[in-house]
Amino acid sequence: MAETKQKSAVSTKPSAAQETSSHINVQPLYTPADLEGSDYDRDIGYPGQFPYTRGVQATMYRGRLWTMRQYAGMGDAEESNRRYKYLLSQGTTGLSVAFDLPTQIGLDSDNELAMGEVGKVGVAIDSVEDMMRLFDGIDLEKISTSMTINASAAILLALYIVTARRSGSDVRKLSGTIQNDVLKEYIARGTYIYPPAQAMRIITDIFSYANEHVPEWNTISISGYHMREAGSTAVQEVAFTLANGIAYVQAAIDAGLDVDHFAPRLSFFFNAHSNFLEEVAKFRAARRMWARIMRDHFGTKNPKSQMLRFHTQTAGSTLTAQQPENNIVRTALQAMAAVLGGTQSLHTNSFDEALALPTEQSARIALRTQQIIAHESGAPQTIDPLAGSYYVEALTNQIETNALAYLEKIDAMGGMLKAIERGYVQQEIQNAAYDYQRAVDHKEAIVVGVNSFALDEEKPIPLLHMDESLERKQVERLRALRAKRDQAKWQAAIKQVEDTARGTGNLMPVIVEAVEANATVGEISDAMRHVYGEYHETVVI
Repeated sequence: MAETKQKSAVSTKPSAAQETSSHINVQPLYTPADLEGSDYDRDIGYPGQFPYTRGVQATMYRGRLWTMRQYAGMGDAEESNRRYKYLLSQGTTGLSVAFDLPTQIGLDSDNELAMGEVGKVGVAIDSVEDMMRLFDGIDLEKISTSMTINASAAILLALYIVTARRSGSDVRKLSGTIQNDVLKEYIARGTYIYPPAQAMRIITDIFSYANEHVPEWNTISISGYHMREAGSTAVQEVAFTLANGIAYVQAAIDAGLDVDHFAPRLSFFFNAHSNFLEEVAKFRAARRMWARIMRDHFGTKNPKSQMLRFHTQTAGSTLTAQQPENNIVRTALQAMAAVLGGTQSLHTNSFDEALALPTEQSARIALRTQQIIAHESGAPQTIDPLAGSYYVEALTNQIETNALAYLEKIDAMGGMLKAIERGYVQQEIQNAAYDYQRAVDHKEAIVVGVNSFALDEEKPIPLLHMDESLERKQVERLRALRAKRDQAKWQAAIKQVEDTARGTGNLMPVIVEAVEANATVGEISDAMRHVYGEYHETVVI
C-alpha cells in the first residue's frame, strides 16, 4: 500500500482567534498589572483554607493522590464484573459504573421500550441479583464506587446497600457517589423520569436517609460534565453547575434539613477540555465561588460545607473517529489540566470511544495515562503549582466574573428551576454549541485530523463487539427472578412505595425494603410513576 499522504497543506500559524473557549480575550503577555485592582487579588490564599482557590486539602497530592477511576459497564453484570476486576488488577483505585439506558430511565430489560438497548452503553441492572453479580468478589468496604445514575438513583443506591448487606459488609463503611443530578438531565442529557418537583423530593429524601445510614456516601454529584458535552463553554459549565447546586441546597433546606449536616457530602463533576490553562483556572474559580456561596448565601459554619470536592472526566466530545490515536494525546492533556486544577478523582477516556465501547487495551492505556502523570510527571510533588501565574490568576478572576453574571441573571429569573422551565439555560448552551461548530466549519477552530492535518485513508483499529445474546440471557434471568420470589412480600413492598410516594414520608427506607423483596428497577420506578407521572419536555421556540 502506498504511504498515506496528508490531504492538503495547512498553515503552521496558530488559530486566528486569540481567545479561550469561553471567548475570553487572551493578551499576548500577562504582568502583575493584570491582577491589580481585582476584587479577587487577595483570594489566592493557601490550600485547605477558605476560599479554597488552591485546593480543598492542605497537603493535596503530597498527602494522597487523586482516586483513579475508570468508567466502565457493558452488557450484563458478569461481563462488567470481569472488566472491573481487570481494572483493579491494573491499579485503578476506584470503580465507576456505567448503566445502560433502560436502567437509567427505570425500565426493566424485558420492557418493549428497552429492546435493542439492553447492555449497549452500560451494564443492565434489573434486580439485586444483578447487582450482586456485578460486585461479586469485590470488597465493598475497601473500594469506592461511583455510579452514574440520576432519575433512578434512589433505587440503584438501595440495590448497592442491600448487596453490601448480603455480602456481609458494614453499610456505614460504604464509600462512593451517586450522580443523582436530575436538573442537568432536563438541561442537557434527557434521562429523566419524573417532573422536576417530584424528582427534587426524591433527591432530598436520599440526602436525609444517607446522612443517617450511609454517612460516608456522597449523595449527589452535581454535574457540569454533560452540559459541557452538550456544547457549553467553560464559563457556562461553572455557572450552570453552581446554579444547580444552589437549587439542591435550597430544596434540602426547604425540606427541613440542616445545611451543615448534608452539605459536606455534596460533590461535583466537571469536564476537562483541551484549552489547558482555561481548564485549570475554571476549577480554581469554581472552588472559590462555591466557598463564598455556601458561607455568604447559605450561612454555613462547617468548613467542609464550603469545600467544592469534584470528580473530573476528560472530554468525550473532543474525541474523534478520525486518527483515533490522537485521542491519547488529547486525554493526557485534559487529565493534566484536571490534576493541576486540583481534582479529587479522575476518569480518563479511552482513545477508541468515538467508535465503540473501550477494549481492554484502550482502557489500560487510559489508566496508564493517569499513572504516568502521578508517578513520572512530577506534577503532584507541589500543591497548586500554577498559582501565581499572571495568566492563570487573571483567567481565574475573569471566569468568576463572567460566571457570577450568569448566576445573577438566573437569580433574577427566580432560580434555576425557573430558568430551565423557560428554556434559558438550554438555549445558552445551544448557542454556544452552534458558535463552536461554526468555528470548526470555517477553520477558525482547528481539530487536528478532522478539519486540518487529515489523511486520505486510515487503517482500522480493533474494536470491542458485544455478544448479541446477552440481552436474551438478561431477560431470561429477570423472568426467572419474578417466578421464584415471594409474591405476597413483593406486592406489599411495591404498595408501600406507592403509598409513601403519595404521602410525605421518606421514600428511601421503603425502596430498600422493595429491593429486599426482589422488586425490580422498573417495578419500583413504575410505582412512583403511578403517583408522579412522567416529565415530557416542553419545546421552547
